[in-house]
This record gives sequence, structure tokens and C-alpha cells, in this order.
Amino acid sequence: MKTILVPTDFSEAADNAARYAIHLAKTLKANVKLCNAIKVPLESSMAANLVWPAYNYDDLEKDVLKELKHLADRLMTEDRDNTSLQSFHPRVDTCCGAGPVTDVVKNIVGKERICLVVMGMSGAGKVSRFLLGSNSRDLIDVADFPVLLIPHTATFKPIEKVTFATNLSGDDIGLIHSLTGLVRPFNAELLISNLSDTGKHKQDHQKMVDGFLNDVTCKVDYPKIYYRQISTKEIDEGLEWISLHTQANMLAIVHHKPVMFSLFDKSYTQKLAKHITIPLLVFPKVKAETPLPVF
Repeated sequence: MKTILVPTDFSEAADNAARYAIHLAKTLKANVKLCNAIKVPLESSMAANLVWPAYNYDDLEKDVLKELKHLADRLMTEDRDNTSLQSFHPRVDTCCGAGPVTDVVKNIVGKERICLVVMGMSGAGKVSRFLLGSNSRDLIDVADFPVLLIPHTATFKPIEKVTFATNLSGDDIGLIHSLTGLVRPFNAELLISNLSDTGKHKQDHQKMVDGFLNDVTCKVDYPKIYYRQISTKEIDEGLEWISLHTQANMLAIVHHKPVMFSLFDKSYTQKLAKHITIPLLVFPKVKAETPLPVF
């Protein structure tokens, strides 16, 4: 069975992301695994300048696993108390590892059938700090799997529409196909949005749109796919407009490396953070022939 991985630091934001993952797993018929990356003080970059107590890793691991088990039991109890006995109830497993979050998460994804990593944002109005200064930014930069970021104030709602922002790259066709695995169990709409300022090149741009949508029609078997052109000169303004006006339950984007424009450059992230209140699904930039995650 597929598994949704939820890295947690036991914060409120992480707990909120875990609850969202439980709801998502119920419809996707997946299980959930909570994980924690144990940072051993003696491995800290400041260890050479500080005197640390003599920590025993086995004791740290035992304490972390105990706290993870407590969280898992609480989540499963909440699920059973709030839904009917006849519905699917995800199993919540736990694990931990020593080292940076990026290494621990990538190691688990590489070994197990992880379909999605779900992480919590640090809090309302602080998305840029969460993305730019911490584990999540590092993870997104190295991930070859999708990462779903959950705003601190977001609560789960049955998914009715997911908006995917694209620059009409042929490599995005495979990601759209992958996204149908997420929206299909909800019978949700998948809105493909292109953000661009066509200007005097409008005719050439329309040819690109026609070719892209023809590929989607031929290669993606899902009836509820729609297209919308959003004219904008600024990527961040277009993303804000999508999150505010398309009535989507989730915004999906591709994380481009800095060699091109990056949706996660500081300016874009800070501006998007002012308005984003829905979950943000971040795909890695992949080539068309690259194997894709299956929701």
C-alpha cells in the first residue's frame, strides 16, 4: 500500500500537516508514516566551540520514538472518533533517523513506497521564513519527489479543484498525468493555468498553447481537465491571483532551479506568502522520460 510521509518536529504546524495527511490518505487509500530527524548535539557544527552533555543516541532515539508513538495513537484515535467505522482508516506508523532532515527523508523515500511528503508551514504570514531558512527549503532543492506544504491555518476540505501553474513545458505533461492520480479519487477538476505576458507575440503563444493542450488530450486520460490563460508580467502576482480567485483547494507548481526563473527565489516566495492560504504542492523539475511519483 502507498504511504504518505510526514516529517515532524512535534510543533503545532507539523501536527496540522499530519492531520491533513490523514484526511488525504483516507481518500487515496494510503497509510501515513511520521518521521523525525534526530539532531545529535555532538554532530552540530558548533560542537567544537561548546561543551555538550554526554548524550546517548540510544536514549534520544527511545525518547523520540515514544513521542512519535504518542502522536500516532492520538491521530488514529481522532480519526476513528470523527469518522464512521465503515470508512477507511489509515494506519499511522513511525520512524526516526539521525542526521539532517533532507537526508532522513530522502533515505525513507528511497527505501519505501512513498507517494507524497507532507510538511507543515511555520505559521500564518511566515511562509517565506519557513521556505527560505530551514529544512523545507533544503528538502525542496534536493527532492526528486513531490512535497505538499500545508499552511498553519489550513484545514482539510474535500478537494474539488487543483490548479497547476505551467510554463507550457513538454516535461509538465508527465506531472499533469501524475496529478490526475491525486484528483481522480476526489472526482476533482484539474485547472491548468499558464502565466504569461503574450503581448505582440500572442499568435505564436497561442500555437504553443494549442500544441501543449493537444499533448495533454492525447497523453492524459482524465475528463475534468480545463485550461485558463492568466495574463501577467509578474510570476508572483499571477500566483497570488490563482490562489485568491480560482477557488482551488490546492496550488501545484514546479520548482525550477535558479538557472531559470525560480518560483522559490526570495522575491517570489515572500510575495506569494502574503496571500497563500491553501496547500502548495511542489513538484521537482523533471525530464519527460523521468519516472514520476504515483499518487
